[in-house]
Amino acid sequence: MVRDDPDALRAEILDLVRRYSRVAHERRPFEPGDPVPISGRVFDEEEVVAFIDAGLDFWLTAGPVAEAFEAELARVSGAKHALMTNSGSSANLLAVATLCSQRLEDEQLRPGDEVITNAVGFPTTVAPMIQHGLVPVYVDAELGTYNPTVEAVEAALSDKTRAIMMAHTLGNPFDASAMAAIAKERGIFLVEDCCDALGGRLAGKRLGTYGDLATLSFYPAHQITTGEGGALLTRSSKLKKYASGVRDWGRDCWCAPGEQNTCRKRFGWKLGDLPKGYDHKYSYTDLGYNIKGVEVQAAVGLVQLGKLPEFVKIRKRNFATLLEGLADLEEHLVLPRSIEGAKPAWFGFPITVRESSPVSRDELVRALEDRGIATRPLFGGNLVRQPGFADAPHRVVGDLANADIVLTSSLWVGTYPGIDEAAADSVVEAFHDILAPA
Repeated sequence: MVRDDPDALRAEILDLVRRYSRVAHERRPFEPGDPVPISGRVFDEEEVVAFIDAGLDFWLTAGPVAEAFEAELARVSGAKHALMTNSGSSANLLAVATLCSQRLEDEQLRPGDEVITNAVGFPTTVAPMIQHGLVPVYVDAELGTYNPTVEAVEAALSDKTRAIMMAHTLGNPFDASAMAAIAKERGIFLVEDCCDALGGRLAGKRLGTYGDLATLSFYPAHQITTGEGGALLTRSSKLKKYASGVRDWGRDCWCAPGEQNTCRKRFGWKLGDLPKGYDHKYSYTDLGYNIKGVEVQAAVGLVQLGKLPEFVKIRKRNFATLLEGLADLEEHLVLPRSIEGAKPAWFGFPITVRESSPVSRDELVRALEDRGIATRPLFGGNLVRQPGFADAPHRVVGDLANADIVLTSSLWVGTYPGIDEAAADSVVEAFHDILAPA
């Protein structure tokens, strides 16, 4: 019996997968009347082939492809280290848990410590703080940028402040340079939530490289996708080492999967009350998790990273089309703006409906949705008013008046690369039909 050649079989399988994907996942141009989604996965046969190719190896956890993805992600993002996680929310959890690691000793964040954050945001930026006994200190956002000003953050500082952690809202950079300067002067941590911001820059520097830690999400809505997935970025080898342990069950060991003795003294450690020589691979210094990504996700991510520049270019084009097309409606709408030196990789196009508008935010949303144009509120609006956060320990600086306006009057529409120029034009036309009918 002649044995089948596995390499030849793999090549045949992948060729069929490529041909199948071209037919089954063919994209067609926008036609009038088609819906305009808020976001979505943008891919071709290369991602599908990469997914199946990794699956054929049946390495079900994180392995060599995940390591390659982390290395390439670190290079592309400008970070020294990247750790893949199973979601962006898990990346935020990992960032906070790492800063609460007892291995940081005097730098460790402890229950009761305060973390300054944006009241206008996504819940899983803040939830890990509360889950670790930290106290979020909410500051208001500007309308238009939807980020806090430097002055608002400075007003929130106290003797208990140990960190600043907030997102670049919809990919629009907050003043990370100034926040980093504050953090350095005060001896506190800065965490950039870049889940919506991969590919953006501020003053020529990549977002995610200003903070001690930064987080990314690869959910299908984001600048690249691995399906579910995310990552933690850092320049610090110390924080990378501690974060690796927290991500991987809380263990003290930093061996990669399949490695056995990276430290060269696997049976020579003395930690806490454990007997000397207890297996380092099963010694747990932190209360950790298992929030790694897996090979097939990483395989897709490697292909997507190669497309990131083009994806960002299209997002910027769609944003520019909307901004220019809606400029004559500014008497009814607060249109988005950025701080000086910002070059966002726009996640979406935020809008606040003015009191002078002939329709309310809710009426505008319903009218757009009736036309097949998907909308979303600006995440949690004022997080302090969300049921899961209202009674949790927190401190508020100011009256959060803008956050309340966002809660009742803001929305966003899509800029993702699946929206072509005709679709973006149709969104502009719909706004005019609703707000300024002929």
